[in-house]
Amino acid sequence: MLELWSPDRAFERIEAHLHDRGFFRAGGEGLVADLFLAYGLSEPLRRGVQPAPPEPCRLPLAAVAVRDRSGGLTPGRVRIGRWEPTWPEHAYAAAVEAVREAIGRGDVYQVNLVQHLAAPFEGDPGGLAAALAPFRPLAPLLEGPGWAVASASPELFLARRGRRVWTSPIKGTRPLGEHVEGVKDAAEHTMIVDLERNDLSRVCEPGSVRWPELMTERELAGVTHLVSTVEGRLRNGIALAELLEATFPGGSVTGAPKLAALDEIARLEPVGRGASMGALGTVRGNGDLDLALTIRTFAVADGRIHLWVGGGIVWDSDPREEIEESWVKARPLLAALGSPIVVRAGATA
Repeated sequence: MLELWSPDRAFERIEAHLHDRGFFRAGGEGLVADLFLAYGLSEPLRRGVQPAPPEPCRLPLAAVAVRDRSGGLTPGRVRIGRWEPTWPEHAYAAAVEAVREAIGRGDVYQVNLVQHLAAPFEGDPGGLAAALAPFRPLAPLLEGPGWAVASASPELFLARRGRRVWTSPIKGTRPLGEHVEGVKDAAEHTMIVDLERNDLSRVCEPGSVRWPELMTERELAGVTHLVSTVEGRLRNGIALAELLEATFPGGSVTGAPKLAALDEIARLEPVGRGASMGALGTVRGNGDLDLALTIRTFAVADGRIHLWVGGGIVWDSDPREEIEESWVKARPLLAALGSPIVVRAGATA
């Protein structure tokens, strides 16, 4: 396994590592590698002087594991203690208001804010993946020495088949069975679709980027979401590193404009995003790939389990509604693990 602990030339190093193992050339068609990209790889994109918030757990910024053919997963039991949030509700609400003030100044249009939860953990991370399997995650598990990332993510960050490339951003959330509707959800979603269109335009043929699906309602990962698809045809010669540099991190976990949103996130969030808001999935020997955004994603390290949940903040956002939306996303996941369900700092339901 290749682990990267610095963002310096990370995408180039990943591509070179895979190339050295037979990927992207004749004879490599049957190869598959698991790939993890942490949100922290976006640090070089930031323009502000605000230092990055401290990470709550020790994880590499990227990891690549070329799969062997030794067999499948045999998960064991897990034991999880009481979950506690990093942010009390009043602090998260204040951050929502700070984003609204930044929007009022014209600094940004939307910022994705993420809460962090943590609990004591004992057992096998494979048990997490087994418990999350009913959510049909796009990329369930990657384990490294002393760490693991287990995901229930339903959101496609990036897929490639030959020269066709596409992404399926999610914005707008309601409890399962409820409809997602309202001006705020539509505005939040449309901004991110436009951002994704812009990102793909950096590597796709002019005029080829389109959005065949816009704000379709789907039931995913225990909640109801709005989902769109943005796709394009890659220019000749676009390889893995250049594709990732153009699109990472995904716009639905940053906000818009992306670079300004990255600075607001660093200014407001008290801890780093760890395994969340990055990407997890597979790269095939011919260059095709399927990467999920690591929303609804757990990290395990040093006897602790971590989860990050949040949402996009726009001018119309109400702090109480944003807090509730984050719990709407967390509750099905924690219930699947048989854990206490946090509803506010220091309380459970």
